[in-house]
Amino acid sequence: MEAIILAGGEGKRLRPLTENRPKPMVEVSGKPILLHQVEHLRSHGVGRFIIACRYKWEMIRDFLGDGNDFGIEIEYCVEKEPLGRGGAIKQAYRMVSNKDLPVIATNGDNLFDVDITRLIKKHRDSKQSITITLVPLKSPYGIVNIEGDLVKEFREKIVLPHWVNAGVYVLSPDALEHFPGKGDHEESTFPQFAKEGKIGAYLHRGFWKGIDNAKDISEAEEFLSNYPS
Repeated sequence: MEAIILAGGEGKRLRPLTENRPKPMVEVSGKPILLHQVEHLRSHGVGRFIIACRYKWEMIRDFLGDGNDFGIEIEYCVEKEPLGRGGAIKQAYRMVSNKDLPVIATNGDNLFDVDITRLIKKHRDSKQSITITLVPLKSPYGIVNIEGDLVKEFREKIVLPHWVNAGVYVLSPDALEHFPGKGDHEESTFPQFAKEGKIGAYLHRGFWKGIDNAKDISEAEEFLSNYPS
């Protein structure tokens, strides 16, 4: 199985941590976010990676090399100009070795314990063009329940009745043909395919964390400290 990881982000909200490195190379629990992803995907049988990169991409190459030290194969697809996430995936897809099979694509600045094996099986069984991992939306604030003008209960960061795109996909070849050459697939290809009934949902209730600030790093490190090795 092959995977495309989007790793071109500058991570401006994480500065100064990203002043000298791309966002996926920010360390969480002693290793880059990107390496956490690579190791997790590798544990589910992914053996070849295409890293879609741009901002300070040489740091990624210098760290991961050709992947041999990590028991995998890595190639780098470097944007000459910003292509957007959809354009970056489409350009990187040209480097996929077997275009008869679906490919995994992930946002390289997220941490997760998604069961990739089950995700792939879900995709194959459903025969959809795209399968998207969704996670529950948690309120960033505590909720206050009231009766009349009396406060009755405080509830911290409850799970809301909505789902969020986790940025972990399985994409079949027919979907990738419709990705934009430049732009965001979540604003073009995904809405189009959703209307046509070609997107399957994989619901993940485990760990997922988008890393956007110091608090996210702290919360991710707390989870990883209790995660079985």
